[in-house]
Amino acid sequence: MNFNERYNRIKNLALRELATIEENMVSQINIREPLKISLRKFLLAPAKRIRPLLAILYIKALGEELNQQQLEHLTVVEMVHNASLIHDDIIDESKIRRGKETINADFDNKLAVISGDYILALSMEKLSEVGNIELIKDFSQTIRQMCIGEINQNFDRFKIGSIEDYIEKTKNKTAHLFEIALTGCVRLSTNQHDLQEISELGLNIGIAFQIRDDLINMTNSDTSKPSNNDFEDGIYTAPIILGNKSDNYASGIEKTKVLLNNYLQSAKQQVTSLPDNEYKKALEEFLELLNNV
Repeated sequence: MNFNERYNRIKNLALRELATIEENMVSQINIREPLKISLRKFLLAPAKRIRPLLAILYIKALGEELNQQQLEHLTVVEMVHNASLIHDDIIDESKIRRGKETINADFDNKLAVISGDYILALSMEKLSEVGNIELIKDFSQTIRQMCIGEINQNFDRFKIGSIEDYIEKTKNKTAHLFEIALTGCVRLSTNQHDLQEISELGLNIGIAFQIRDDLINMTNSDTSKPSNNDFEDGIYTAPIILGNKSDNYASGIEKTKVLLNNYLQSAKQQVTSLPDNEYKKALEEFLELLNNV
């Protein structure tokens, strides 16, 4: 089986919860046509839903069913992620995402910026309805870190920084949203769990996911993703940094694969403490899947 076939088999374990999340994502969109139609299409376009899926599998591996608050929280996670994609497409001047025209291609950059902000505003409304002040604080910090990551990346263009700087940027831009998907569900659980351990798991998976994405970007092994010439744009990721040269990164690719495996091994260790069931096995299979580049 290829990546998508294996991933969809994992995803099948959470189809009911993911369907609820997708319904929640578009339930409050109330703006003028034709932008309303475009936003709904964008949000409901076939997508992996990785962040909510991982949280669903984790909670169900603990032997719990997700409550309404947790599903609303994961809706917010996915809306924040999609708002960031709208903004990314503007920055990267991308015209296609998930096989469809981007919002900025459909309209223009001005309406696309406002559309991303609108989705963020709706997500914050939903978050306030969940009514957990600690979660609101966590989300505010997560969005702030996402912005800082993007700002720092812009100022560091055409500079080969340290691998430590790369990991910090990766945490900010990507991993903290994975982290809050997991920790938010734990905060809203009726049972007590180790928040620190779950936080570290979310960060490890998020960092690994981004490292894999950066490898794919350099090797052009995923044609389903939007064209994103990070190297030409002066955004130097792990293969460049570990290769020590911006014009010869072949050796850096192999070193980056080792780095990816290190984070995945840490995540696997954190998953081992879960009860043995199909959801734990699905999490383990997902981590194995991330090692396929």
